[in-house]
Amino acid sequence: MSENRLEKSEMSSVEFASTALKRHVAPRDCADSVKERIRIAARKLGWSFSRTKDVWYADPRVSIDADELRAIEDAARVRYAREQFHSIDELIAEAEALLAGPEADFYRPLVTGFRAVISALHRT
Repeated sequence: MSENRLEKSEMSSVEFASTALKRHVAPRDCADSVKERIRIAARKLGWSFSRTKDVWYADPRVSIDADELRAIEDAARVRYAREQFHSIDELIAEAEALLAGPEADFYRPLVTGFRAVISALHRT
């Protein structure tokens, strides 16, 4: 499992926040213009328009603290961990692919342990 693939599959908190604002907090059907959607999101979150705009466009200078992430999750009714679900499934599939090869008996304990750890992390 390459580290580059893992890094690419993970979504940063700013990307998550931007996506959540666009899809859940102020979706397209709530207003005609992006500017108005940003204004609606700012009101829902209690943020300034400029802060919301920076997060909306995932400005690389922006960082999301835990309270802001929680506010977005509450307003969007989604969880950051749900976005990671897909990457965890990919990791499990890669681990299970080791069992299909000629050295399956060698990898079986490793894959079983890996599956248990990932499953425990996924539940939290």
